[in-house]
Amino acid sequence: MAKVHPFLLLASDEEDSACSSSSTTSCMTASKTESYTIWMKSLVMQANGCTVYNDNGEIVYRVDNYDKKGSSEVYLMDLKGRVLFTIRKQLLFRQWKGYKSDELKSRKQKPFFQVRQSSRILKRNLSCKIAVRSGTWQDGYYKLKASAGKSAFKITDSNGGLVAKATRKQTSTGIVLGDDVLTLAVEPHVDHSFIMALVTVYGLMIHRL
Repeated sequence: MAKVHPFLLLASDEEDSACSSSSTTSCMTASKTESYTIWMKSLVMQANGCTVYNDNGEIVYRVDNYDKKGSSEVYLMDLKGRVLFTIRKQLLFRQWKGYKSDELKSRKQKPFFQVRQSSRILKRNLSCKIAVRSGTWQDGYYKLKASAGKSAFKITDSNGGLVAKATRKQTSTGIVLGDDVLTLAVEPHVDHSFIMALVTVYGLMIHRL
């Protein structure tokens, strides 16, 4: 069975390539569609989480959850361990709120986004509504939809336009990898860290993280 192997950047290499690829965390958006590999595994032993690679095989995002799966608070980080989003679950309302790391220092602590699950994960498809706070990179509502029993999903804007789509990853020879390895395509001019935060919420919903 094919495996995903991490490729870690050396410090000097990372500095040299700081913005050579628009998929690095210092360049949150791109003018073209960007592709990532999502592995629903943590690089830390005995931890839950996921690891995100760019097209060059470099780790660009990660989630390391040392608590049980479905934890009420997890952190989306870059390769260096800097927290980009803190995601908190509201147990009674099937809601998840995402806070940007710099905004948590504020007393008000307003969430950047809020995800509300529209349907329970049974035999029906999973549907979520995502509200983004006014005054951010793009205002309005988004939707995340996934088919029951499948790990693939898509994110659309309020007009139904595709924002990001995840499918089972295939090798160059056409071999389909396990359902914990996905290819994520992010459309142009979309904040990649925001999309990865939504991927994190999705992983929590389906008890992968």
